[in-house]
Amino acid sequence: MTTDLPTTQDEWRIRLSPEEFYVLREAGTEPPWSGEYVETKTEGVYNCRACGAALYESGSKFDSHCGWPSYDDAIPGAVREIEDRTLGMVRTEIRCANCDSHLGHVFRGEGFTPKNTRHCVNSLSIRLDPAA
Repeated sequence: MTTDLPTTQDEWRIRLSPEEFYVLREAGTEPPWSGEYVETKTEGVYNCRACGAALYESGSKFDSHCGWPSYDDAIPGAVREIEDRTLGMVRTEIRCANCDSHLGHVFRGEGFTPKNTRHCVNSLSIRLDPAA
């Protein structure tokens, strides 16, 4: 995990690609089915692409068929939730608790898993560290 984090948007622009910056720092969304981790089954840990903090274990990943990687739980304390009232609706945005980068949104009550939770995450927000 990176401990020396940028403090300005200009510093983040240097660290991230334009696509990563759009999603991670401007709360953008990558097009559905376009992300590299939508169908990945590799075991390991998904880390924040901006700071390297561990966010999701591969065992929590499941197929939701929504077009983005989905997880039914985050690593405890790794993700924070905030109310998002953009697009004329109320949703719950998820952000990296370490660097405050946008990850996606969390939805509850859909019945996909026993935990009844779906963290819908942009592939551009994460990077897989495969298990050894």
